[in-house]
Amino acid sequence: MFNNLTNFMLFITLLLGSIISVSSNSWLGAWMGLEINLLAFIPLLINLKYLTSTEVSLKYFIVQALASTSLLFVVLLLTFNQNFLPQYNLYLNIVLNSALLMKMGAAPFHSWFPEVMEGLSWWMSFVLMTWQKIAPMMLISYCIFYKFIIMIIILSILIGSIGGLNQTNLRSLMAYSSINHLGWMLSSLIISVSYWFVYFMFYATLSLSIIYMFNFFNIYYFNQIFFSMSNNPIYKFLLFCNFLSLGGLPPFTGFLPKWIIIQMLSETNFFIVNIMVTMTLVTLYFYIRLTYSAFMIYSLQLLWNKTWHSSMPKIMILLNFFSLFSLMLISIIYFIV
Repeated sequence: MFNNLTNFMLFITLLLGSIISVSSNSWLGAWMGLEINLLAFIPLLINLKYLTSTEVSLKYFIVQALASTSLLFVVLLLTFNQNFLPQYNLYLNIVLNSALLMKMGAAPFHSWFPEVMEGLSWWMSFVLMTWQKIAPMMLISYCIFYKFIIMIIILSILIGSIGGLNQTNLRSLMAYSSINHLGWMLSSLIISVSYWFVYFMFYATLSLSIIYMFNFFNIYYFNQIFFSMSNNPIYKFLLFCNFLSLGGLPPFTGFLPKWIIIQMLSETNFFIVNIMVTMTLVTLYFYIRLTYSAFMIYSLQLLWNKTWHSSMPKIMILLNFFSLFSLMLISIIYFIV
């Protein structure tokens, strides 16, 4: 992932920028942390192996600069004059939430997110999908506007589900899957930060498991899955089971955080839970459709060819074990206790 010491230092600066934002006791300090994070992430996006990396980094910078400008504008109004037009405080709160949502790529501020993902390497895509969401998400928890966030949750799950239906680019599919999971993470944030942390850790681990396999086989499109894994049935089985786990299909691990959120939200807002579950079924539909195509319809594997890679990396074994079997272990422990 790192080519030299410069990239390593940039990554450390990226982490420190997010930590400064989360731990800051003022909005101006949080804004400075976000800018440090942005300035460290832009050079990491530029990769000479990818011809579109420069264009992608420019798109990312423009969107993030717009969001940062909006955030700074609201922060300055709130900092220098606490009594500035109290009747407009509601609109300032909406702008503040919108700026942070734009930084994450939540719907309806999502149009840049799939385009940027298409031009990144898999590891940079993983950072964009996971770590880059931590600081904006925590800042939203400080100023959350319930009615506005409910609308964002519905839009994110709706667009994330429908947007992935006709995708053949795996990075675009992971981008729309991330938008869908953003809706679930925001819904967990409404309950408490602890539930958000649990959901985020499950999502990050499942995404790491899938992206590790994509990077291991150098796969970027669906047809490459069928060709690259035609003689590797075990890898193919694990990859598509990870897809189903990421979609939240029981009895895989990805169902557990959704189960927790559904149980908690159904006590307060059952209508939103119905919408979230219904649209998540759309996501599961195209995951199951791909899985069915891979195993039943289109396969180049010869029946007498039993050769595949036997040296599976240990980290891949650990990640796949967590993705596929953790819910079963948790259920057993639950019933024993």
